Amino acid sequence: MIALLNEWFIAPFDYGFMRRAFVAGIALSLAAPPLGVFLVLRGMSLIGDAMAHAILPGVALGFLLAGFSLPAMSLGGILSGLLVAGLAGSVSQMSGQREDAAMASFFLISLAAGVMLVSLGGSSVDLTHVLFGSILAVNSSALVLIAAISSLIVVCLAWMFRAMVVECLDPLFLRGQGNRNGLIHGLFLALVVLNLTAGFQTLGTLMAVGLMMLPATAARFWSKRLEGLMAIAVVWAMLASTGGLLLSYHLSMPSGPSIIMLAGIGYIASALFGRHHSLMAKLRRRATPLEASETG
Repeated sequence: MIALLNEWFIAPFDYGFMRRAFVAGIALSLAAPPLGVFLVLRGMSLIGDAMAHAILPGVALGFLLAGFSLPAMSLGGILSGLLVAGLAGSVSQMSGQREDAAMASFFLISLAAGVMLVSLGGSSVDLTHVLFGSILAVNSSALVLIAAISSLIVVCLAWMFRAMVVECLDPLFLRGQGNRNGLIHGLFLALVVLNLTAGFQTLGTLMAVGLMMLPATAARFWSKRLEGLMAIAVVWAMLASTGGLLLSYHLSMPSGPSIIMLAGIGYIASALFGRHHSLMAKLRRRATPLEASETG
């Protein structure tokens, strides 16, 4: 039994690429799910997906100029994401269109532009790498960058925590404080862009948002407290990232999709069996009045 556990759960991490992938997954799991929780609470769940596509043109441009240079691609992704967020906000303010509608329009443009840029300068293999990433190919420099960005996000979230909570619960209060509401919103979107930029190397631009949103949406079925939501989301993201790596190692499956699929399985299981608002919880509530009426 011990030998089997060692073979399945410990032996794979004898390899350096597995250890680097494990640390990268843990770093992303600490930073991404709390952002996802705030996106869910703010009713901006699809904004995360839009921002994931928004970084693609910058990543593609960095790839065209410097090849698979993580600093160049990351810088391009950050600038592209911030530009799209700024353009969407400007269009929303000038035209009165909802920000999510403007963001959806720009993310479609960004997706098309990014795919065209990568296709012009590379092969289908290059396009696949940019879109879907490869966590097993993370090297030491990429790991340092991912860890630094994740640490920065955690520190900034801790600094902004009270303001973020107030904005979720009572946005009118922050609006009464002058421009602070816009500043908090802009900083939050910047953190989302930073996180997605850190995640594209491991999960690709198309799936980086999965580790942010799926654990956060799953946590809503288990807790009603903000601290509980974040803790559950972070723990499940860590389990999904580690479990996905082990599945990819033992079953020769692609690592990124394995991680996101495990996170997705957690969401489906939570929707079915969670403590709050799940199918099982609704069935229990319906059964309780029937039992009470029968005993009465």
